[in-house]
Amino acid sequence: MEKSLIELSHVTKSFPVAAGIFQALKDVNIEIGQNEMIAITGKSGSGKSTLLNILTGIDKPTSGSVIINGVRVDKLSESELASWRGKNIGVVFQFFQLLPTLTIAENVMLPMDFCNTYPKKERRERALALLDLVEIKEQADKFPSALSGGQQQRAAIARALANDPPIIVADEPTGNLDSQTALSIIKLFATLAASGKTVIVVTHEKEFSTWFHNSIAISDGVIVTEKEVLV
Repeated sequence: MEKSLIELSHVTKSFPVAAGIFQALKDVNIEIGQNEMIAITGKSGSGKSTLLNILTGIDKPTSGSVIINGVRVDKLSESELASWRGKNIGVVFQFFQLLPTLTIAENVMLPMDFCNTYPKKERRERALALLDLVEIKEQADKFPSALSGGQQQRAAIARALANDPPIIVADEPTGNLDSQTALSIIKLFATLAASGKTVIVVTHEKEFSTWFHNSIAISDGVIVTEKEVLV
């Protein structure tokens, strides 16, 4: 049996608050394999953001273990985490988060500059290849303000792919897009999953449920369903 790419075992995350201790995650167990496209759903305050922060190494669990691609992530130091995250996780945000003073190609090259994953002379060529993959290569030398919302999100996906990470995490990536553009982004994620990436998407868009291999619902810090969904 193939080993899971992501394993969360008995993960709990607690925060001190005025009233005492707040448990954002309670004994969470999740296994996600390679090539899977996973939806994470739940109401505001359910624990989705905390779960994403644990998955991306931004935060550490209070207890439990987080093993991603064979690495015990919760045991890494801050400097080790930064290096690991840059090479293993690509993040796509709802509001794109492209730097307005850089061209689209320069935005895509930025993660390569930070992690030094590719020689300088190869970075623009790789950025153009990724922009071609997401079908906006012709926008490479424009600034983000010149692009539509859908084009900016495609640029953000290209940037997330810059260092060829095995995992793409997207936080409400279609929440700011019209339905047709949103569907094109979901299809792009499905293509990435089919090509070998593991794609984790936080979403409220129920109409896209058939595109996901699994749907994980979280409520009050507890996984309440892990429903198989046919693609």
